[in-house]
Amino acid sequence: MGSLHDQLTLLQDLKVTVHHSCLVFPSQQTQKKTVFLSNIDQVLKFDVQTVHFFGAHKDFPESQIVAEKVKDALAKILVPYDFLAGRLKLNPNTSRLEIDCNAAGAGFVVASSEYALDEIGDLVYPNSAFAQLVCTAMDSRILNPAAGDDRPLFILQVTTFKCGGFAMGISNNHATFDGLSFRLFLDNLAAVAANKPLVAIPYNDRHILAARSPPHAPFLHPELQELKNMSTLDDLNPTVFEATQEELDFNIFRLTATDVARLKDKAKSTTASSSFNVVTALIWRCKALSSSSSSDDDEDVNYKRAASSSSSSRESRILYAVDIRPRLKPPLPKAYTGNAVLTAYASAKCRELEEVPFSRMVEMVSEGATRMTDEYARSVIDWGELHKGFPHGEVLVSSWWRLGFADVEYPWGKPRYSCPVVYHRKDIILLFPEQRDMHEYSSSATTTSTTTMAGRAGGAGVNILVALPHKEMQKFQALFHKFLLDD
Repeated sequence: MGSLHDQLTLLQDLKVTVHHSCLVFPSQQTQKKTVFLSNIDQVLKFDVQTVHFFGAHKDFPESQIVAEKVKDALAKILVPYDFLAGRLKLNPNTSRLEIDCNAAGAGFVVASSEYALDEIGDLVYPNSAFAQLVCTAMDSRILNPAAGDDRPLFILQVTTFKCGGFAMGISNNHATFDGLSFRLFLDNLAAVAANKPLVAIPYNDRHILAARSPPHAPFLHPELQELKNMSTLDDLNPTVFEATQEELDFNIFRLTATDVARLKDKAKSTTASSSFNVVTALIWRCKALSSSSSSDDDEDVNYKRAASSSSSSRESRILYAVDIRPRLKPPLPKAYTGNAVLTAYASAKCRELEEVPFSRMVEMVSEGATRMTDEYARSVIDWGELHKGFPHGEVLVSSWWRLGFADVEYPWGKPRYSCPVVYHRKDIILLFPEQRDMHEYSSSATTTSTTTMAGRAGGAGVNILVALPHKEMQKFQALFHKFLLDD
């Protein structure tokens, strides 16, 4: 029940050797143009790295076959996704970021590891060594020195393992995609690699999320904090986008389908008890009550001390992403490629989080999503036109639970697991799906009738990645298990 992930010894060096790196250009001539970036895109100009692990496949016995197949598919997909071959630039007239679709190319890297895939450890656990499977910056010798800032927006690295499996590591600027549009991109990449039509034609016009003229933000937005000085972050309290220099403990808390069902049962008095809402409510309570200014050094932490040590008058605000595609009027096209998620929030005093029924906490989480109407979403977008700032709260829950990256069907099969490369983020808690059942990514890739779906990614169970200082982690863990055991 709510088991803590076994912390196994992790490989610190995957012994990766890079054999080749180059730029890949669109396979057909593309139109030179500038892509407008919405106010949501503007604040997400950092890179995101993901790794997609594949077992050996009988139809792709040679590593170079897979690498060439991926490279060829990338060149073809850069035609409908032409902005991925472009470069991010600042428009001096508007002081806004935009993408110059100049066909400067995406990055492509071929590498190998001295290990077999099964030797690198549990794929679910956040191993910092996975960063070796992703290229974040291309060799300057293959870039255009006359182009100024010539950093590719998209880099794909294929790393083969000695067992015949491989990893596809992707680094892309977050301004290009959100999680849902990235999933569609992967579906389209897989289709192109299989010589099939696109799953959906990407909708690349982001003016659809432009601010109104004149901009109008009638709502208060406590989930946002204005950045007064755009040249520095020093005037801000730490935001959820900043990495911490603190030494952190990493733990994964696993909730089975039965655990999630128990949480729903605890919240049965409310109609808002979705899986995400009940898991987020549990995280909120544990994180809020584990954050303490207490200097108590006693290591024997239990539930009562963990709860009582928190400042009951302190307000805790939890943030979580809400997809606005179906909430706008009219709804956004399902194939919209830009970022179309906004930050919802729930706030309460720590004393309230200690005392209120769990069902009420679930309702507060649900109310945050319900608040995200068309008018509220437009207000957030217009706020970004009037101010410069970032989401601001005590903790952000970032869910990869239902994105389904591991459900993408490539010619070489579905991924064994897909995950982001995790860095130190004290105030970001990640939700991951369960790892796929072994039978489902069998290298035969032909026995689909016997495939078990019990362990498929995006299933009913969830892995919760928490990174906290040691004492806060002890408190979080005590609260987490105590609540699950309470009737």
